[in-house]
Amino acid sequence: MTQTSRSGGRLITLAVSGAAHVAVLLALFLSQAAAPRAPDPVAMRVALVEIPRPPEPEAPPLPAPEAPAKATPTKAAPVKAAPAKIVPRLVRATPVAVPLAKGETPNADPGVELSDAQVAGAATAGGGGAGGGGGECDMPKRLQAALRKDRMVQAAAAQVHRGKALLVWNGEWVRHPGQEGGGLATVREAIMWEVGFAPPACRAERVRGMVLISLSDGPGAARLVVGSGDWRWSDLLFARSGASRP
Repeated sequence: MTQTSRSGGRLITLAVSGAAHVAVLLALFLSQAAAPRAPDPVAMRVALVEIPRPPEPEAPPLPAPEAPAKATPTKAAPVKAAPAKIVPRLVRATPVAVPLAKGETPNADPGVELSDAQVAGAATAGGGGAGGGGGECDMPKRLQAALRKDRMVQAAAAQVHRGKALLVWNGEWVRHPGQEGGGLATVREAIMWEVGFAPPACRAERVRGMVLISLSDGPGAARLVVGSGDWRWSDLLFARSGASRP
């Protein structure tokens, strides 16, 4: 094949290809032109209208007030008081005098009154002496302080006091002229009470001789004497004979 025929074939191919492209473009253009166009939207007019509010419903009438009911009185519950605190209190019983038998006369023992010489060596409150006064217990001082505060003891001693010391216990309670019972009943009870509530060590304290107890500091005051020989304070709590215990 000659060169001229080859050139002619290329030209024909190019012409056919170009015609095909033009036909495709033309078909596309015609399809778009033939499609119907949508109409433009029509403008809408809007008007604002005020809507009136509906009337508020009327409030229902209030009910008539009822008469207050009478309150029924109620009994308040009884308030229980707190139980009172009970504090035990020791109370000395009033001594009861023992009546004398019919035809019996008081034993006027001449030894119930002691002279100053007889009580010169007696122990006293806060001091020494044959009775062993003083020390940690100092029972004479304890006993004297209690008897000075007791008005019944003061009155009983004043009835029989004639200036001398009165012996009320010498191993047994001594009966005084005109008095029913030994040791002046009121004085005896007061002494036993005080000794009975003293510490055990003080009650067991050993004493020698007599103890002199003064019922006041003034001149001519009534004085009481307890003790004889060798004894202990606890001996006053029990009825004993005139003999002393070693």
